[in-house]
Amino acid sequence: MGRRALGRRFGWLWAAYAVSSYGTGLGFGAFPFLAILVLHSGPTQVAVLATSGRAVGALVAVPLGPWVEFRRKRPVMIAMDVTRFAALLTVPVAFAFGLLTFAQLLVVSVVVAAANIAFNAASGSYLKALVPPDDLLVANARFESTTWTSTMLGPPLGGAAIGLFGPVTTVVADAVSYLLSALGIRAIGGTEPRPERSGAPRLRAGELLDGWRYLLAHPTLRPLLLNAMVVNGLIMAAEPLLAVLMLGRLGFAPWQYALALAASSGVGGFVGSRLARPLAARFGRRRVMLVSGVLRACWPLGLAFVRPGVPGMLLVTAVQLGLVTCIGVFNPLLATSRLEQTASDRVARTLTAWSISTSAAIAALTATWGVLAAATSPRTAIALAGVLLLASPLLLPRGKDGGRDEPGKNPSPTTLSA
Repeated sequence: MGRRALGRRFGWLWAAYAVSSYGTGLGFGAFPFLAILVLHSGPTQVAVLATSGRAVGALVAVPLGPWVEFRRKRPVMIAMDVTRFAALLTVPVAFAFGLLTFAQLLVVSVVVAAANIAFNAASGSYLKALVPPDDLLVANARFESTTWTSTMLGPPLGGAAIGLFGPVTTVVADAVSYLLSALGIRAIGGTEPRPERSGAPRLRAGELLDGWRYLLAHPTLRPLLLNAMVVNGLIMAAEPLLAVLMLGRLGFAPWQYALALAASSGVGGFVGSRLARPLAARFGRRRVMLVSGVLRACWPLGLAFVRPGVPGMLLVTAVQLGLVTCIGVFNPLLATSRLEQTASDRVARTLTAWSISTSAAIAALTATWGVLAAATSPRTAIALAGVLLLASPLLLPRGKDGGRDEPGKNPSPTTLSA
């Protein structure tokens, strides 16, 4: 199977995505690192930084979906990149003058989280207009493989850069990556018609909920959203507890923890994303999406049985490899189905509502599982998350609209009336 050419304009979009993904990978964990080592924050403040930035950013992003929908998408993407660049750049500037505070880290986290949601909404809508329907899965698989490659390579390189050049190095790299992404998106060129708006020219209060109305009324998107909220929330809720368990009670060194998670995750995600298209071509998208969605829920329970030493490290590596390989297959199929099942004039609002919902679920479940772990133990909380995940496949759609029913068939996007 030869490599599918998607054109120069997609090439620039992919390059912009890649540079910002690697910047994010380099900056992974930078804010908690600064909070602990520079501001001497305690565990509660670090937890607040991890959850409230995402939650408040999601709340701030609520009006952004309708706002993005009726604007040209490339200027919005460039504006969000510049916003993230400017917000992140305030951190090294404040650090250089000895003015960095925990409150500033919190505000920057909120701004970046909200800009992420707006950018993703605009880019999803732009991608649907840029790429032919038959190539959407190819494009999403390339984005997914780029994400996981940056996940594998970025954090170790970022850790080395911090050791060599100081604690704000990776924040600078992350900020610059957004500026380069903005330049790449600007280089795409071409013309983009301004979306026509029916009704009142100003944003109405009812429009804020349009994305959720569309998702909850759709027979395929509704179960997919609920499944994503549960799966993403429970997986992310268990992640900090696994760090506490391995680095604290089981005595793993930080490099062992990072190696077991980052390396296996990067490899698994890259392999899974490369398999998504050929598997879908052979067995049909609906079947592959359902099977990979079920399998990704089966792995996390194994993390509750981790033990000290090499056996424990091998167990975590195997679980992460299996989990992320399944996620790597599932995610491009999900992203493609979501775009196909959404009417073109609803994409930005729908993707914004989706991002806000999953971000809120992750924040809420992470906080809940932190309380649960404090009341019981990290291992017990991880086990409960794994058990609940086993039931999550019940939320996956099983009708023929969940994806292509058979290899080679190419259904038209589903359009629902308001």
